[in-house]
Amino acid sequence: MQTWIPHAELAVRLAAFLGVFAAVAAWELVLPRRRPSFARAERWPHNLGLLLVDVAVLRIFAPGAAVAVAVAGEMHGWGLLNVLSFPARAAVPLAIGLLDLAIYFQHVTFHAVPMLWRLHRVHHADLEFDLTTGTRFHPIEILISTAIKCAAIAAIGAPAIAVLVFEVLLNAASMFNHANARLPGRLDRWLRWLTVTPDMHRVHHSVAYNESSSNFGFNLPWWDRLFGTYRAQPAAGHEAMVIGVDAFRAPDESRLDRLLLQPFRDTPGRYPINRRQEAG
Repeated sequence: MQTWIPHAELAVRLAAFLGVFAAVAAWELVLPRRRPSFARAERWPHNLGLLLVDVAVLRIFAPGAAVAVAVAGEMHGWGLLNVLSFPARAAVPLAIGLLDLAIYFQHVTFHAVPMLWRLHRVHHADLEFDLTTGTRFHPIEILISTAIKCAAIAAIGAPAIAVLVFEVLLNAASMFNHANARLPGRLDRWLRWLTVTPDMHRVHHSVAYNESSSNFGFNLPWWDRLFGTYRAQPAAGHEAMVIGVDAFRAPDESRLDRLLLQPFRDTPGRYPINRRQEAG
């Protein structure tokens, strides 16, 4: 067991976040995929403000929880990989893959369960799609997601180093696959077999229900293909597709105070995942 991991986790994750954020922000400036309807100054303070609220809530209620559960699991022999005594060279990649699968199912659940969709729609209600969309989650969703992730870590018996690597990959992938940035078509098609690309995930942020009920993967793209939720392209094309949630189209709905209160406001219609068949 690597005793340094709990002490270094915050520094490692912060350094990775800042590096990826800067790189993706520069990529968006140089090679934008879509012409933004709103300036960064109109959206970024609110999206990043919500991120700061999330960080504060986690530091207060669950600081370092995922790694702490992994360390406890290694000490007490919790979880499948510990029970089966997998060697580290196999346990680490296997744990990362299983955690990614857990996040896929969690994501589907947040679209399917009414109460959870109220929380998750804060992420989907962004009228644009860029790297700050990948940081825009309601703090209650973050706490629930952390609890689910900790349960998955304990059940899997994920090593602490695998959890740290997974956390860094998850944050980096969220910024990468929400980028308003262009990849060459051939490269995008090739990368989709290895990771979730921005064009692949952008389909999931369509206002059309049959499209937003597709492409749930965050890091590994295989789960959508395996479970029948993969959709290659939006019907209207990436430049013309409409991003967001149909009930929250006014720009002032993206203010920080509105984002925090949005889960407690009702919206018409049923939940997106339940409208997939009738819309398709």
